[in-house]
Amino acid sequence: MSFSERLQDIRSGFERPFWVANVTELFERLSYYAVFAVLTRYLVESLHFSQATSTKLAGMFGGAVWVLAIFGGTIADRMGFRRALSLAYLFLSTSYFLVGSLATAWMAPIRANFPETPLLVVILLFPALGVALVKPSVVGTTARASKENVRSIGYSIYYTLVNIGGALGPYMASYVKNNFGVENVFRIAALSVFLMLFAVLLLFKEPRKADEVQATSLGEIIRNFWTVLTNFRFMLFLLIFSGYWVVYWQEFITLPLYVTKYIDPKADTAFMLGTGPVVVICFTVLANVLMQKLAPLRAVILGTLISGVAWILLIVHPSLPMVYATLVGVALGEITQSPRYYDYVSRLAPSGQQGTYMGFAFLPIGIGSFLGGWVGGGLLDHFSERPQMIWWSVISIGVGTAALLWIYDRFIVRPAIGDKAIATGN
Repeated sequence: MSFSERLQDIRSGFERPFWVANVTELFERLSYYAVFAVLTRYLVESLHFSQATSTKLAGMFGGAVWVLAIFGGTIADRMGFRRALSLAYLFLSTSYFLVGSLATAWMAPIRANFPETPLLVVILLFPALGVALVKPSVVGTTARASKENVRSIGYSIYYTLVNIGGALGPYMASYVKNNFGVENVFRIAALSVFLMLFAVLLLFKEPRKADEVQATSLGEIIRNFWTVLTNFRFMLFLLIFSGYWVVYWQEFITLPLYVTKYIDPKADTAFMLGTGPVVVICFTVLANVLMQKLAPLRAVILGTLISGVAWILLIVHPSLPMVYATLVGVALGEITQSPRYYDYVSRLAPSGQQGTYMGFAFLPIGIGSFLGGWVGGGLLDHFSERPQMIWWSVISIGVGTAALLWIYDRFIVRPAIGDKAIATGN
């Protein structure tokens, strides 16, 4: 197929809801990663939490977002994607404003009358409820509003736009923090998602496929949810793949504190966290084209191995240039596996259950963030005198996860459904 023919397929292969949902997702990601880029240092430097407590709270913040996306998927199936997105953006705008107000004077009486850590836990859970509705709604819209011949490209476009937001978020956070104060990072994030509420209300139309079977009752939604939970092979895959995200989230949870403690206390860690998303923006579609003939599960294994091994650069030479090189390496692993991962999971979903299945697709990201916060804080404390051991530990998690995924592919998936089905992503 010629380039012009492929371009025409892309132009005609996506309905308007695909573009609206994915553009609003760009701004949601901008807000999320702007907040996440400054969160651990905000907790340590502005709210004066300990290093270990801050990494756990940051891990909980990220983890809750993705674990609750499981339930967000079932709710989105029931509510419809338009209503779910509208509610999510309204809720997110309020939530980010509250998180950024924790250090302000008007919040001081509230902080004085409640235990500070439980209060922060509750407030950090608020944004998770909004993102939990956004993610499965956008990915589910991508599945419903894309023709079959361009669906794989649709997920590459989705992931590219996600990473445009992921790149702009840290850069925006860096600029705002340095010029207007860290609290205003949260306020800009709130404004960004508030504007997306109006975009959904004015431009988004609920996507439907002619053969789509919609869940019509709460009982059916619960049965769909239970069906996924009791799918042993699928759930085992998600649990193993969580190890990839334990490694990945060290970028946001552990790396900023490591850099300021062991490399350069004045380093702009928010700015450097835009490196990975820039790599993903530039090379995701190309990587997807190059990896099309590689079975989806094998692409996931390869990407996991690349991201895990990349951290060895910080051991070879702990310096700011090597921090950037490490982030590039982790990003190369990410673009190898991520689009194929979402494509693989979406094809497992029965008709009418895309929201539910795609909600579960985010479970490893959540588990990885929860565990990543505990692992990162523990490693920083335990290896304070031997910081290179932090990254040897992270590498071992990444390589071990890739090995377990290979065993899963070789001894569980292939005997069950055959090599031909694996190669097509079924």
